[in-house]
Amino acid sequence: MHDKQLSTEELIAQDVGARMPVGPMAQVITGLALLWSLFQLWIASPLPFIFGVGVLNDTQTRAIHLAFALLLAFLAYPAFKRSPRDRVPLMDIALGLVAAASAAYLFIFYQQLALRPGSLTTGDLVTACIGIPLLLEATRRALGPPLAIIALVFLIYSLAGPYMPGILAHRGVSFNALANHQWITTEGVFGIALGVSTSFVFLFVLFGALLERAGAGHYFIQLAFSLLGHFRGGPAKAAVLASGLTGMISGSSIANVVTTGTFTIPMMKRTGFSSEKAGAVEVASSVNGQIMPPVMGAAAFLMVEYIGMPYVEIIKHAFLPAAISYIALLYIVHLEALKLGLQPIGGHQPKPWLRRLTGFAFGAALISGLSLAVYYGLGWLKPALGEYALPVIGVLLAVVYLALLKVAASVPVLPPEDPNAPLEELPQTRAVLLSGLHFLLPVVVLVWCLMIERLSPGLSAFWGSVMLIIILLTQRPLLSWMRRDGSHEHGTFIDGVVDLREGLIAGARNMIGIGIATAAAGVIVGAVSQTGVGLVLADLVELLSMGNLLLMLVLVAVFSLILGMGLPTTANYIVVSSLLAPVVVALGQQNGLIVPLIAVHLFVFYFGIMADVTPPVGLASFAAAAVSKGDPIKTGIVAFFYSLRTAALPFLFIFNTDLLLIDVDFWHGVIIFIVATIAMLIFAAGTQGFFLVRSRLYESVLLLLVAFTLFRPGFWMDMLHDPYQEVPPAELAQALDGVEDGSSLRLRILGENAVGDPREFTVLLPVPDGASGQARLEKLGLNLYEEGDKVLVDSVTFGSLAADAGLEFDQQILSVRAPTDRWMKELMWIPGFLLFGLVVLLQRRRKLAQTA
Repeated sequence: MHDKQLSTEELIAQDVGARMPVGPMAQVITGLALLWSLFQLWIASPLPFIFGVGVLNDTQTRAIHLAFALLLAFLAYPAFKRSPRDRVPLMDIALGLVAAASAAYLFIFYQQLALRPGSLTTGDLVTACIGIPLLLEATRRALGPPLAIIALVFLIYSLAGPYMPGILAHRGVSFNALANHQWITTEGVFGIALGVSTSFVFLFVLFGALLERAGAGHYFIQLAFSLLGHFRGGPAKAAVLASGLTGMISGSSIANVVTTGTFTIPMMKRTGFSSEKAGAVEVASSVNGQIMPPVMGAAAFLMVEYIGMPYVEIIKHAFLPAAISYIALLYIVHLEALKLGLQPIGGHQPKPWLRRLTGFAFGAALISGLSLAVYYGLGWLKPALGEYALPVIGVLLAVVYLALLKVAASVPVLPPEDPNAPLEELPQTRAVLLSGLHFLLPVVVLVWCLMIERLSPGLSAFWGSVMLIIILLTQRPLLSWMRRDGSHEHGTFIDGVVDLREGLIAGARNMIGIGIATAAAGVIVGAVSQTGVGLVLADLVELLSMGNLLLMLVLVAVFSLILGMGLPTTANYIVVSSLLAPVVVALGQQNGLIVPLIAVHLFVFYFGIMADVTPPVGLASFAAAAVSKGDPIKTGIVAFFYSLRTAALPFLFIFNTDLLLIDVDFWHGVIIFIVATIAMLIFAAGTQGFFLVRSRLYESVLLLLVAFTLFRPGFWMDMLHDPYQEVPPAELAQALDGVEDGSSLRLRILGENAVGDPREFTVLLPVPDGASGQARLEKLGLNLYEEGDKVLVDSVTFGSLAADAGLEFDQQILSVRAPTDRWMKELMWIPGFLLFGLVVLLQRRRKLAQTA
């Protein structure tokens, strides 16, 4: 509820080099952006089906989505650094209109194209030949040259296949086939990535922009300051918390840096942090915002399509690493404050730990109680009310909204953001908390629709946005009316309409880059599917890694980082996951490690995000340095060291999928969360060289060893006790009889790859229930026969468990490994904690000696 000198979108525009024209063209750009947002809300809503107007299929909506993105990209982004920023040249207007027409071609001529699949007309060919180069030019303008160059390289590779050397050679693609595949079908530009951008991503970015415009961003920052400001290094801890809260709904790390950093970075500098460290804390926390569910920088929605896993499951798997990463960043900031000898702000004394924990437990219990009451209350109401359930729930929501506004009107207004204000007094947590509780309602609606109603992400974001639109239009007049003392004028309904308009425009402007990125990444995905370069890359990675899984993961991480230096995280994730995710799974199987697909996709995604930090091109570091007036390269280096925990996590969850809460029950999950958090804090202390006092080198090494033991206890337990016993392949039925149902056998298989070359790999064969081993074998849908000393697959029932595991006719079973009764791997935590106790003892003794 405040007016800024420069809006967030203007700051972001300045940072990424976008135009801010004046005069009629400014009105045209804002009008187009507004129209784009309204179009996206329309297609996400049930209204087209209610009125029978504007019902469009996926291909048509993707075409219109890209047409808006291309037109706005040419109007909003100049061609060169020397190009004018305050006006749009006629050439750019013409290019924008032609590019938009090329994209809209699929919408305008949809019926004709649907009736002649694969048969290209001259018009189709001309459109593709105009559209693809203009898409690459729009990509260069909005996102810089790297993505455009990579897309161009893949286009050239598609055409020049027969002339490529050795391993890279392929049959080649004709010019017509390339144009058809990339532009006219939904295999290339108009593929899954653009579809996800159209259906889900836009609405979540719009949701974030509307929430920011409503004043939630300012509320989160003030709340974070009131909660954490009185600790050592309080503003830095508040920056981490505020960025985490903002990151949950923001799709861009740069937008996050600019949104929260303009306030938090100057505050950090004034408490004693250097420019580089203040910028680095903001960068590390903002980039981490992209791994934070529910939005995860749009990657969560892409994973839904690429992995074929429900959205709720992806959020569940992504939650634990994101949460422990944020907790560890708070601890890193605490260690930095200790190193610098910083003192808490003001005369406020922190409460004793017991009171803090009691307060936290009471707050958690209250929230849990309210959540359960709402869950079971609505669960009871919906069947009882039948068709009237929706109107009644709507009325209840309105009553809660009005009650929360009344509470907000009873406390003082939040002070405006002023990074230059004296840091003598912190806002009161209770007053700040109560002043913006109504901002949580849209988030509650969003999460309810996603998690409980299991609506699609797009429809959930639509209903969340509807709640936000109601808040934007009504909060100003209602607060002015409810604040009887007249101490503050919040504004009128017209001010609310202006807020809504600005929020819709900001959402569309923030989407230009993402829309263009997903379309350009579609070119690369299209080339991969058309040329089979994925198989070539698998051979290449296997050759370079010499079949070593750990070395291959390092190569994939480096590849993600290099690509991510020039690509937005969404595009980077699309490219690397389509190229390398299947390779990691296949090579893992060959090495006997069954890697779940979600773990590989999260691995790739984490390293793509790390590229926003990594010097020399870390864009978020440059954005933070612009605010902190520090050195961008030094800021990037410090932020990289702060983010080492984010780089370690993917390797850990590949080898220990418990961290992704895969196949763990509730209480096991709680224990894993607690131990993994402790392990991550110990890892942070080890990498920062400071625990109770400044660590000696051997103490840092011991701390890292303890962290590794807590994260991956199975590594040491496997050395002490093999978890599997070898069984001759001919005795597979007996092995099935001797193990519990619900467990799994590991089979080493000799088969063929997609091109008929022999390959060895491992499969996990689930053990079904059954009276005997033979009965279980039949239930698996697996028939075997012996040929000499070989055991071969005779037949596999279609759709059976054996078929799902990857078994096929004529494969040879080389070995069978059955699980044995062994000690729990978690027992290795005991020596880990004992070693940690030794380090604590050593450092306490030194600390006492220093204070004496």
